[in-house]
This record gives sequence, C-alpha cells and structure tokens, in this order.
Amino acid sequence: MHSQHFYTLTASCPDQVGIIAKVSGFIAQHGGWILESSYHADALTGRYFMRIEIKADSLPFLLAEFRERFGSAVAEPLQMTWRITDSAVKKRVVILVSKQEHCLYDLLARWQAKEMDIEIPCVISNHDTFRGFVEWHGIPFHHVPVKADRKEAAYAEIQRIFDEVRGDCMVLARYMQILPPALCEANPGRIINIHHSFLPSFAGAKPYHQAYARGVKLIGATCHYVTSELDAGPIIEQDVIRIDHSDNPEDMVRYGKDIEKTVLARGLRYHLEDRVLVHGNKTVVFR
Repeated sequence: MHSQHFYTLTASCPDQVGIIAKVSGFIAQHGGWILESSYHADALTGRYFMRIEIKADSLPFLLAEFRERFGSAVAEPLQMTWRITDSAVKKRVVILVSKQEHCLYDLLARWQAKEMDIEIPCVISNHDTFRGFVEWHGIPFHHVPVKADRKEAAYAEIQRIFDEVRGDCMVLARYMQILPPALCEANPGRIINIHHSFLPSFAGAKPYHQAYARGVKLIGATCHYVTSELDAGPIIEQDVIRIDHSDNPEDMVRYGKDIEKTVLARGLRYHLEDRVLVHGNKTVVFR
C-alpha cells in the first residue's frame, strides 16, 4: 500500500472487449496516474473484475466529480458494479468480542502500532471481561448482554451503536454468538468473522473437538463475510497448520489461536484496502 494519497477503484462487469481500454482511457484522458492495477476474468461466470489505484492529485477534480463523470462515461455503458474510495479517509472498524482475548489483543496491537491505519470507535462485547483492557487503550467499551429472552433487543442495540459511531466494518473477533438474519442482511459485505476451522469443514460449535474426533492432520482458520447462513459466507482468507496423532483438542485450541490471529489480520487488511470483490458466494482477492 502506498504512503501517498490515492483513490481505489474496484469494479466488476460482464466480460467484453475493451474494458481496460475504456477504464484506463478515461483515467488517462484526465491526466490520471495509475499506481497499481489488477484484473481477473472469470471464464465460468463471464464476469470481469478489476482494482485500480489512482494518484489523487493527478486528477483535475475531486472524488464526487470523478464518480459522476466515470459513472456516465464508463460504468453505465459497461454495466458495471463499482465503487471508489479515498485512502485519506480511515475506515471505522467496530470490534465484537466475547471471552477469548487473542484476536482482540492482536487487532489492538496492530492498530496501536499503526500497522492498520484505521479508527476503532468502540468495542462491543456480550461480557464485561475486557472493559478495563479496552478502555486503557482509550477506546469506548459497550457491554451488550445477549440473554435468551432479550436477543432481539441486544442485536438491535448492536446495530444502533454501529450506526451511531458510523462504522464501516464490524469484526467478530471470536464473538461467540450467532447473528440474526436481520443484522446480517442490514450489513452485507460489512461483517467479517474469524472461524476456527478450515471451512467448509467443521462449521458450527467446537470445531477443534470435531477435528480431533475425525482424526484430521491439518487444522485451520477461515476469515469470511457473515451472512444469514451460519459459517457459509464468502471466504476472504484461509490458512492451515499441521498436527499429528499426539495432539489433543486442547493442543489444537492452543495452536489454532496463532493461526486465527494471522488469518483475521490478513483478511481484514484485504477488506480495508478494497482488495476483495464479492461475486455470489465467492470472492476475488487482489493481494
């Protein structure tokens, strides 16, 4: 990622002749300087995907005017689904956590070290366990209990907080609650989860115990977007680690924490840098 100010254009459209020429031609016509570009043609779906970084001060107009001009001149004729973002505007990431601390600790460490150039307007938890730790970092902490008879109210409160702090992205950092369909559908492509297995294997609860019972030799973690179908949303990033017959479920949990942190951080970074394009239940990730 460049240190200079740039815009990131991401788009997909039906595959056809002249897509790159039309997009890059529009940028060049206005003096735009392309810093990075990535493209992918999916032969099975007939869809074309792209991601382009444009040096902001090379253009003679601001982002609002770019959107208007590009939309009418290029996007509409090509039937594009597209967006453009500004690197100067930090993404606002709301973290949700339960009682396991490793992913929360890792994200806050990366944020504090400016490894992730984001804003964290708050942390939400169904337990009060990490209030002191979060507030020590100067981040507001919201305790929203999720009780069996008040789940609907709890999730409405989570949505209210997310909207109030103008969140761009909600990260489930081992938040051990199943979000209701209404919350998922209200935030498509904006909720990211880390699941402690190599999906689609061992979805649901206690995946390490499921893996132990099955006698697998590899365990993993999956960073994915959350949808109303449990652990079945579009996958952003995955990785695995080798185990053997001598490892018990507790060993697997310990090993898994390291890979969960890494996979969540990578997946979140790809999302924040607009490197992920969702198509159906799959993703194109321009690394």
